[in-house]
Amino acid sequence: MDDTTCLSGALEHWRTYNHQRENTDPELAALGILRDWFPKYHITLTKTSKCDLIGFATAGHATAVLSDDQFSYASRSYEAPAYRLDKASGRVKDEVGFGRWSYNWNNTDYFVYQVDYKDRYERLLRSLFVLHPDGPKKLYNAATDALLLAAGQWTKELHGEIYVFDTAEWKKSKELFKSVEGSSWEDVILDADMKASLIDDVQNFFDAQELYHAMNVPWKRGVILHGLPGNGKTLSIKALINNLSKRENPVPALYVKSLDACSGPKWSIQVIFKKARIMAPCLLIFEDLDSMVSQKTRSYFLNEVDGLESNEGILMIGSTNHLDQLDTAITKRPSRFDRKYNFRLPDEERRADYCRYWCQKFVESKSVDFPESICPVIAKMTEGFSFAYLKELFITSLLTLARGTPDEDIEKESVHGAFQSDNTSAAGSDAVVVESEDTPKDTETAEAAEAAKAAAAAATALEAQKASKLRRLVEIPKEFDDIVLLRIVKKNVIMLLGEMDNTDKASEKIPACDNGPPVFSPEWFAQQTAREEED
Repeated sequence: MDDTTCLSGALEHWRTYNHQRENTDPELAALGILRDWFPKYHITLTKTSKCDLIGFATAGHATAVLSDDQFSYASRSYEAPAYRLDKASGRVKDEVGFGRWSYNWNNTDYFVYQVDYKDRYERLLRSLFVLHPDGPKKLYNAATDALLLAAGQWTKELHGEIYVFDTAEWKKSKELFKSVEGSSWEDVILDADMKASLIDDVQNFFDAQELYHAMNVPWKRGVILHGLPGNGKTLSIKALINNLSKRENPVPALYVKSLDACSGPKWSIQVIFKKARIMAPCLLIFEDLDSMVSQKTRSYFLNEVDGLESNEGILMIGSTNHLDQLDTAITKRPSRFDRKYNFRLPDEERRADYCRYWCQKFVESKSVDFPESICPVIAKMTEGFSFAYLKELFITSLLTLARGTPDEDIEKESVHGAFQSDNTSAAGSDAVVVESEDTPKDTETAEAAEAAKAAAAAATALEAQKASKLRRLVEIPKEFDDIVLLRIVKKNVIMLLGEMDNTDKASEKIPACDNGPPVFSPEWFAQQTAREEED
């Protein structure tokens, strides 16, 4: 029987199976079909997720030629470019559902069959059957096992990818890796000591295995990045991933996107740490940790962190905008998350550094007049701005300047003098309003009426305090009068102040009534003021 007849018969059997698959195990059915048509071959079943033989060959470690005769089954469809702005016209791509590769590795010939099928949940699964012409003499075949060992080890490793856990499974993402590939610590504007400490903390961990063992302590560590959004946490994580991927022995990154799964978040946590232990030494990232670890999953998460199983070589990084919402068992016990780095709103010095970062982009530009001398002035004008808002300020202002059509107000306005913004509309948007469902009735106690009055007074004081933060008074030297960019920046600062939340805390704990809206007592307001003065 020739190969074409074998493939034809196997394909017909597989099509018949697909019509009757409800009560049949798909892998056993495929195995039976192949054994019928290849009685002289040893057949081994494997999974693409564990042993990607085709990817192994595509990477140049073996050769694989897909049979292109009429009996292979593949859906042929158009694949658009990855990005709409790409100039490429796309391509026609095959999705093989049932096919055979002539495979050669280490001067040994094999056949590799790929069989796609759907489980009862309509999920597409893929199995590979490796055929070696050694005959079905034994349960295992040495030549096939050697191939699976080499390809399996290659499959486990990352090749310009990041492992992402989402929708209940780990997947390799080339796209995410590309998004971090250009990330550099030069793009992260932080306090110099804090940046150096964070870099050393992570890099030194992966150099210190022997030191940890000599001290007889587990080689594991945890770091939390916390603070207001838009101040560099995600950018720092990208820089860490990129730097670790370029080490002599690259450190793989595992990124947890969500714990959502049909089997529940506890199952997801188990799968996550199981994978991390396999990939160790590795970087395990939980972004927005506070949204993942709830009261229901807290104990299970802590058991995996502390657990009976070794977490040797795992460095966990958790990020959060709301440190106070994380359980203290996570935040206040070293050996789980040992260090906490606070990404605060940038002070004037950091804002000036960020201005200079943007200024350097246009050092050789003839179309954009961006002198470094205006950076300290812009830094003073942008008190309370996060790095995200500073980025928006520069993008908006530079685009306006590049278009060369600033509006008449900007063209006529003199930038010299005192710049002051008293944006009452922004204050109103940030103001805390205490409402009551009902006006106190005669039957209510005098104490309740007095408490409502005190709450209203506290809210008014808090509103005034927030409004005062929106005032910017900056003396702008006369020599900057002709710099159009500074005029545009000035206008956009006022605009952005009307949109932003100037609260300088990541979150404020607001006491709530048992039945009704929040109540701000004078004591609570005094505590908030004291906290801000300490900072």
